[in-house]
Amino acid sequence: MPGGRIAEAARNDAKILESARAVFVADPEAPIAAVAKHAGVGIGALYRRYDGKESLLRALCADGLRRYIEAAESALADEQDPWKAFAAFMHREVDADASSLTQRLAGTFTPTPDLYAAAARAGELNVRLFEGAQKAGAIRPDASVNDLGPILEQLASLRIGDAGRAKQLRHRYLDIVLDGLR
Repeated sequence: MPGGRIAEAARNDAKILESARAVFVADPEAPIAAVAKHAGVGIGALYRRYDGKESLLRALCADGLRRYIEAAESALADEQDPWKAFAAFMHREVDADASSLTQRLAGTFTPTPDLYAAAARAGELNVRLFEGAQKAGAIRPDASVNDLGPILEQLASLRIGDAGRAKQLRHRYLDIVLDGLR
């Protein structure tokens, strides 16, 4: 386990990314200094890691795609029945809240080739997971993999009460949507 400065840098990076998510989902126009303040780090610590807002937004997007890919790969590797794997994936995606990033930050930075590649990988995994569950008879035949993005974005738009209440409602409504997909 890394110690000293390496561990502190990793902790700061995690704080910065979580703070960037919170700050920019709330206000995509917020200055980068608001992220440093929210994270409780100096602006210098932020600029040592990211050369500006666009760099930070790219890192935030990469982190969201990484989480999405991990959740999809985990679901595809799951040995339980296809419906349970698909439903667990959808719940993990609601928790990851990558759709909030998509809604709020799309078009606010220039993606890199690596981000395009990660997005393509996420899309491939999404299709494999959805079609596998559909072929197993777990998802209704008239549903489309293209339904998932709008479903996740609609759930991400729920911002009622505090974060805990919003999360609770998102999962409740996801369960209702999943019943409709089955």
